[in-house]
Amino acid sequence: MPSIYQLKPAFQNLLRPLVQRLFDNGTTANQITVLAGVISVVVGVAIACFAQHLWVFVLIPVWMILRMALNAIDGMLAREFGQQSRLGAYLNELCDIVADCALILPFALIADVSVLIVLSVTLLALFSEYSGVLGPMVGASRRYDGPMGKSDRAFVLGVLATGIAIGWISALWINVVFGVVAVLLAYTLVNRVRQGLKEVQENVPSA
Repeated sequence: MPSIYQLKPAFQNLLRPLVQRLFDNGTTANQITVLAGVISVVVGVAIACFAQHLWVFVLIPVWMILRMALNAIDGMLAREFGQQSRLGAYLNELCDIVADCALILPFALIADVSVLIVLSVTLLALFSEYSGVLGPMVGASRRYDGPMGKSDRAFVLGVLATGIAIGWISALWINVVFGVVAVLLAYTLVNRVRQGLKEVQENVPSA
């Protein structure tokens, strides 16, 4: 399935000079990972505290762009500069799901937005990422299949938050968008399981 994740290589090429400078300055992949997670929580808490002032949601698209850059940077530091580690693998997955929760849940505090739908999207985001992480457990790769992967969620939430901040989107449309995202997340979960099983089957040598 198509996904914004497929644009990642081009994005990484733009960041490569910055990554080289960070490495030269002694910055590690794990430091970037934790930094992105901590800032996501800070942004989420700040939005939650001032959710009655809808303009504060403009922080989400701004941070989503920076977060995507940091996520790409930590991966490049790990892979291209020999900083891969078991601790880094744990931090990468855990910080991502913490950040997702912190940035999705504040939408539930907007007047007339369905708390149930926002919670459903939050849980389905966690489940879909978990289904991707389970790939190596069954002999497949870590699955990033769409149509609603991490990068896709960041894009949708960023556009939605921008519309909220400038007053273009009502609670009704927020509920509709979150409903569509929930459906796509459920499909993403199923797709990642299916593609993981397919990958394992294709790797099994024929008799």
